[in-house]
Amino acid sequence: MQEKSGAGGTPGGVGQFFIGLAMAVAGAYLLLNQVVVTSGALSLWGYNAFGLSLLPFIVGIGFLFFNGKSWVGWILTFIGLVIIFAAILMNMSIYFRSTSLFNTLVMLVLLAGGIGLIVASLRAKGTQLNANDPVN
Repeated sequence: MQEKSGAGGTPGGVGQFFIGLAMAVAGAYLLLNQVVVTSGALSLWGYNAFGLSLLPFIVGIGFLFFNGKSWVGWILTFIGLVIIFAAILMNMSIYFRSTSLFNTLVMLVLLAGGIGLIVASLRAKGTQLNANDPVN
């Protein structure tokens, strides 16, 4: 019969793992809840250029409607998608909303403490390795 094992196949640590997981999730949620993401318009030389960035995508889709095996259509569609996603990412601004020092410390302690408990729960409990023990 096989022995029961805990978190990560090590003996014990299941409760510690779930407490750490709950702490890490709560800390990450609270921290990410304070982040504000805004976006601006894609501009090229001072003009709104989002329509221009759609041009390769629309032409590629047109080629694909005409011939689904057109390699030019697939390349233009892929290039258009890359331009659109890059434009969205390049125009994002991420801010940390104002909060008290106490709230920030609670968030960071929950996150770091939870990750520490998760890592600690994955280590083998009650076993010590000697320098002369063979490594499996």
